[in-house]
Amino acid sequence: MPVEGIATPEAVFAPVVSPTAFEETVERLGTAIKLGLLAPGSRLPAERELCARLGIARSTLRQALGALADSGHLRAVRGRGGGTFVAERLPAVEPPTEEELAGWREACDARLAVEVGVAVLAAERATAAQVAALSAIVDELRDLTDDFAAYRAADVRFHLMLAQTTGSVRLEQAMTEAQGEMTDLIAHIAHPPQVLRSSNAQHAAIVATIRDGDRGRAGALMAAHLHGTEHVLAGLLP
Repeated sequence: MPVEGIATPEAVFAPVVSPTAFEETVERLGTAIKLGLLAPGSRLPAERELCARLGIARSTLRQALGALADSGHLRAVRGRGGGTFVAERLPAVEPPTEEELAGWREACDARLAVEVGVAVLAAERATAAQVAALSAIVDELRDLTDDFAAYRAADVRFHLMLAQTTGSVRLEQAMTEAQGEMTDLIAHIAHPPQVLRSSNAQHAAIVATIRDGDRGRAGALMAAHLHGTEHVLAGLLP
């Protein structure tokens, strides 16, 4: 049964208004499942109704539903009586420590403070060779969405390369620490290919703004990228 006194299904399906609509939809539904607002075995409304209520495109909804199915939170049933159903049991993953649960949003805040500044400076200072190297990592990541360990290694290289473009050793150190904390956190969640493809599309957009020297846009896109990761953590972290 849904948990009373916390939220209602109407709140779960309220419109999503954000440039990170995909990640926010994953968070919204994933959190509702964890809290019991969407009961185990219950059927979600039809796609058309969900799109209308959430205010998102069908492609965004299908991407989010696919990610939650791959993570074990939802299951799709075909044929008569089919649809998208909440899993009877949540996926088994290694639980985070109490310390990690208490401080994960602070870790995200620290990362935001470092990486937005790095993106702004990268747009100002990155050389053509460094931009080309960043683009090469983005291309590499496109082929790694089915292999999270390899994807994560390349993802870390991308963010460290961004810090290197600033020419600041202190920022490289801060980026290394931030990436280390995030690696510890995301080890506790599933990594559906849909989430990785969305993340890398954001990488590509960030590189494009750095190539153009657009400092404000680079910072804004990096902030949206990091908020997207935070939404996925909020939705899938046990």
